[in-house]
This record gives sequence, C-alpha cells and structure tokens, in this order.
Amino acid sequence: MINSERKNLIAVILAGGFGTRVKHLLPNIPKPMAEVANKPFLEWIINYLHQQNIDNFIISTGYLGDIIESYFTKQNLENITINCYQESEPLGTAGGFINAVNLSNQQTFSWLITNGDSLIFTDLKSLYNSLENQDVEGVILGLSLPDASRYGSLKYDDDYNLISFAEKQQGKGVINAGVYLFKHSVINKFPDKKPLSFEYDVFPELLNQGCKIKVHITEASFLDIGTPETLIQAEDFILNNFKINN
Repeated sequence: MINSERKNLIAVILAGGFGTRVKHLLPNIPKPMAEVANKPFLEWIINYLHQQNIDNFIISTGYLGDIIESYFTKQNLENITINCYQESEPLGTAGGFINAVNLSNQQTFSWLITNGDSLIFTDLKSLYNSLENQDVEGVILGLSLPDASRYGSLKYDDDYNLISFAEKQQGKGVINAGVYLFKHSVINKFPDKKPLSFEYDVFPELLNQGCKIKVHITEASFLDIGTPETLIQAEDFILNNFKINN
C-alpha cells in the first residue's frame, strides 16, 4: 500500500483497561500513560506508527480517560490528529473499538487496531498489502517466539489463513501480537454484544461466517507493560529500539 493510500487508514489505540497488575506502581494514571524515557508509553506508540506514515489516531479510553485526553489535547503533536473517545462502562477490547468508531463518525477504508500497553517494532507494510486482496477482510499480526508458553498461540493453515486461537502450550509458537487490520466493511459482521472481545467473540464469529483473516508473522522486539516485571523494562526497550529504528 503506497503512502497516499494510508490516508485511508485510521489507527485506533485501545487504552481503556484498568491495569490491575501494575496499578500500585502507577497511582492515579492509566497504564498507557506510564512515563517511559520522559514521555508516556502511549506517545511512543503514536510516534512509532507515525514513522510508518500514519497520521490519524483515535484513542479508545476508559479508566482515567480524562488524563489521556487532557495530555494529548495540550501536547499537539505535529502533523498528527488525535481524538479520544471514552467508554462509559467497560466494553471489552472490541467493544471499546466499536464505541470509538461510532462516536468519531469517521469512515475509512481500513482500521489499524493496537493496544495502548504494548508495542512491537515491526514494519506493518505487509499487513496493508494483504488487504489489497479483495477476498481478505482482516489481518492479524503474529509474533514468532522460541517459547510461547506464557501466551495463547495462533493456529493457521499453509496459506496463513487464521483457523483459531489455541490455548497456552509449551515450546515454539506464534502468538497474537495484539495488532489487527480490518476493512471498514467487516465491522458490520461483528457480534452485537457487550462486553465484546476480539479474541473470544469477534474472530471466532468472523471465522464462523467464512471471513478470510490472514496471519502475518514477524520476529521483532515486543513489550507488553502489563506486569511489574515488564514495566521496569520499558525504558531500555524504548531507547534501544528507537535508536535502532532511527
């Protein structure tokens, strides 16, 4: 997908969770606003995606969402548009996405969805390219790990079509990196329920309807700041990877 076509893409960052496991380390701020190398972790995500020619962002907020909106209203990042939409009740990952899309009144060819508490340093070009196939309705980014035992794995066929989400298992595997790309048209096929999860509700329903969801596999630096152990790794992770990628 050439750069001009990426103007028809909007990135939605999911930042509505409670951050239960690290709340004691981040009093009075939502987890994605954890300060890392003098900026909120969420801002590093936006900066990295902006490097990949994405300039239109929606942040789906929930717990302490006013803090996120206040920060980015004042920050005014150059050549970047950011709109925040807060859920009034916990809606789940996919529910927060749908809520933000509906409140934004925006339409676009495709939506890139990622989490506000994790970042993967990989080129997303192949995800965009997959959507050029008119039969493909979505793409999920898979991360290949030598030990995937901490995570559920993705099951896919020889043509990299998603089959299902598997339970945690020992050994090498491809995990869900939490980055999805959907054509706008597929949103109408999401289940109508609350709360709504991508992993447990949306993807199984789309597969049940016969939708073709591709799995793009990468090996890349990845961090989820959702535990005390990983949160303290965030500064080195950001500084090392942004140095490599700049």
